[in-house]
Amino acid sequence: MKAIRSIFTTLLLLIIVANVRAQTPVVSTSITNVVTAYLDVKSALTADDGAVAESKAKLLYAQIGTVPVKDMSDKQQTIWKSYVDKLSFDSRHISETAVIDHQREHFASLSKNMYAILKAFPVNNTAIYWEYCPMKKSSWLSDKPAIENPYYGKSMLDCGSVKEVLKVAK
Repeated sequence: MKAIRSIFTTLLLLIIVANVRAQTPVVSTSITNVVTAYLDVKSALTADDGAVAESKAKLLYAQIGTVPVKDMSDKQQTIWKSYVDKLSFDSRHISETAVIDHQREHFASLSKNMYAILKAFPVNNTAIYWEYCPMKKSSWLSDKPAIENPYYGKSMLDCGSVKEVLKVAK
């Protein structure tokens, strides 16, 4: 009887692992799309272009809404659900105005929450850099190690430093 339970338990675990692996690419692609949209907002703020940041934030807001929670593990669902409203709030606020100072205020919070998501969902296939501006006392994510400060844009483009390199997903 113990042998049958052991075999049954092993088969059940294999089925669960297979299902999680089968679902991971959908979640991975969705999170990657969110990160790409975030990086587009960052680039617009870096270029001091509030109108482009506004339109890119609309895309970011839409991408956040497409992440398939049902395809996540229970742990991932818990993490995503704890950040999705915050990500949506900030991206929506950035998308509702071209006033760059207001956008940058929300971008600080958005960046902090995006960092938490990437720590929980290591889906990036290239290095992502966690960079810090000592003048603003805020951080942001970047797809390159060169500092391009979204909080001060062209006026202080290279103000900041790389604080962490987020590992590439395997």
